Amino acid sequence: MINEEIRDKEVRVIGANGDQLGVMSSKEALNIAEQNGMDLVKIAPQATPPVCKIMDYGKYKFELAKRDRETKKNQKVVNIKEIRLSPSIDTNDFNTKVNHTLKFLKSGDKVKITVRFRGREVNHSSLGKVLLDKFAEAIEDVAVVEKNAKLEGKNMFMVIAPK
Repeated sequence: MINEEIRDKEVRVIGANGDQLGVMSSKEALNIAEQNGMDLVKIAPQATPPVCKIMDYGKYKFELAKRDRETKKNQKVVNIKEIRLSPSIDTNDFNTKVNHTLKFLKSGDKVKITVRFRGREVNHSSLGKVLLDKFAEAIEDVAVVEKNAKLEGKNMFMVIAPK
């Protein structure tokens, strides 16, 4: 709440430079704020009496927005890339998939490796487990296994993240 929106009879007022001005009526506090060319902002409505501060509200909002932009800029968005394998993959294809995974990991993304079983291949899910273990072993110097191999339906997957 700012300026005329403050309807309390008495408020504790803090000056623009942080000094205590004491308890006074909200009209008096608003007059003091207007004399300084600033706004009266309620910062602690639950206190008795409510605490208000004299400040430049526009500048305050600008600083908050600037701080939010800075935190957004410093955030790193982590994408999850997916590599699909089949249990009967050949060695050259396997090596190509490993190289793609290494490229994704170097760019900072997590990678989900999925082994898709078709038809009766699900009965031999241990082959998929062996394949995922071999895959993890091939990239262990660059990445760490975040979620171990797990079978869900006709897919077995594992999630790896860069070290």
